[in-house]
Amino acid sequence: MGVTSPQATLNGGFNWLDWTVLVGLFALTHWIGTLSAGKPATIREFFLGGRKLPWYAVSASIIATEISAVTLISLPATVFNAGGNITYLQLGLIGLLLARCIVALWLIPKYYEREIYSPYDYMGNALGRPARTLTTILFSIGGVLGQAARVYLTGIVLQVVLHDELAAFERATGIPGLWAAIAAIGVVAIAWTWLGGMATVIWTDAVLFLIFLAAIVFAFVAAVSNIEGGVGEVVRLGEEAGKFRFFDLEATFERPYTIWAALIANTVVGVGAFGTDQLMAQRVFCCRDARDARKAMLASYGSMLVAVAVALVGIALYAYYQQHPLQSAAAELYAQKNDRIFPIFIVEVMPAGMRGLIIAGAFAAAISSLDSILAALSQTVMSAFVLKDNGQRTEKEERRAVRTSKLLVLGFGALLCVIAAFCELIQRDERFKDVLNLALSMPTYTQGAVLATFALAFFLGRRIDASGLLFAAPLSVFAVVAIAWHGAWTLPALRIGCGALLLAWLLVRLRDAEPLVQRALRLAALLAGCAAVLWMNSRGWTVAWPWFAPLGLVFAFSFGWLLARQRLEVA
Repeated sequence: MGVTSPQATLNGGFNWLDWTVLVGLFALTHWIGTLSAGKPATIREFFLGGRKLPWYAVSASIIATEISAVTLISLPATVFNAGGNITYLQLGLIGLLLARCIVALWLIPKYYEREIYSPYDYMGNALGRPARTLTTILFSIGGVLGQAARVYLTGIVLQVVLHDELAAFERATGIPGLWAAIAAIGVVAIAWTWLGGMATVIWTDAVLFLIFLAAIVFAFVAAVSNIEGGVGEVVRLGEEAGKFRFFDLEATFERPYTIWAALIANTVVGVGAFGTDQLMAQRVFCCRDARDARKAMLASYGSMLVAVAVALVGIALYAYYQQHPLQSAAAELYAQKNDRIFPIFIVEVMPAGMRGLIIAGAFAAAISSLDSILAALSQTVMSAFVLKDNGQRTEKEERRAVRTSKLLVLGFGALLCVIAAFCELIQRDERFKDVLNLALSMPTYTQGAVLATFALAFFLGRRIDASGLLFAAPLSVFAVVAIAWHGAWTLPALRIGCGALLLAWLLVRLRDAEPLVQRALRLAALLAGCAAVLWMNSRGWTVAWPWFAPLGLVFAFSFGWLLARQRLEVA
């Protein structure tokens, strides 16, 4: 695989003061995180932090994970680029507020009815073990894809800022600088998760969030202080270019940042992210009780203030480069990848020491997301495939379970870094040239199916089992692929997938003892679902990524219910 490396050399770079700031901040974060967390001896301590963490630390951890390096680096670029504006903020300020309220009012109380480790345990208790296994697999796929894109973005940032150091490393070893940057992020995230489990993740995330916040403030101040006319000129130039446009009222499915996507699609995405995605949900399980968990969830809406501040950095960058146009090497690097605009500004404009702080912020954002997904992936796999259902374990079994969890952290960390390196190939597609769209869209391929499983468990858990979901979940993923991709390979691949799904249904369900008429009706429903998937793709329908999860939810819920067996007894 070829890896695009920056060839041009920027004015400026990391010096000893920047390295001192970067290393010092991470040493402080490590000390605070490990001191606060202690050494977990049981699975409960490793994955739930002993269920004794304060709500404000949990809330800060949610914010740190939600923001990620995608927000810090790619959002300013999205606003800065030609035609860019702040319509992206609709999704969070509107949709994610509604989603948080739904999760706090309805989902969290359900999760605290008994001690569980993840939403998938709740779904398994309601629909049977296959539901937990299925949602664990779906979450693992979506989580790995989504976080790999975020790690890839941070690797691009480090590749620009540390261009001299990484170029020297590449000459000496033959290993691309981007891969080395990705590996560095992975090593730190794996180490922190390995040492203290979820408690270390949450406390380090809380500290990293403060670093992240400081980085945003200093970046904005640095940009404005170098603009003749200051804040007033930033506002004037931004208004002239339409950068302050917030509402997009056009009724279309093809643009991602509209009011309708915010109100409908991103509310669904948000409920999935905060309520049924273990990456975020795992944090609320670490609170003392449901009341604290609700506080943590609602207070995490503060992340939107951070997003607004980052978008303002993008407008400030636009104003700065109106007065100081990109020159030579910087222009070349920006032409190669327009997501590099903020890293270019960091290298060429930020003073020594501040560069270290900003990169610490980007690094912190990537690590806070990566260590979170490693803990979440490890926990869900342990619950679904390793731990006993009754949760009763001897001290020896607890130690063995903790060791296994740490090995899973290591394995998933390595896998994420490998996939992050291959994101270079995906970004060559024109729709994902903007890394913000790439990172946000990846988890939505499976998110609808996971959310549908929760909805079936919540509304119909006492009436049906998970047998229908085993076929409805893949069908929902096919539906998302059908409207997301339209290459020469897509329709043949979907035909093969649908054919395999029908064959699997025939092999599994034709031997059921239920009446032949019921089996025929369920087969007809599955045929109709497959036909709908193929028809959507053949029609060339394309919708923006916020609508992927709602579409998957409709398919998975409808066919999960139509294809399910009635439960004869309550589990």
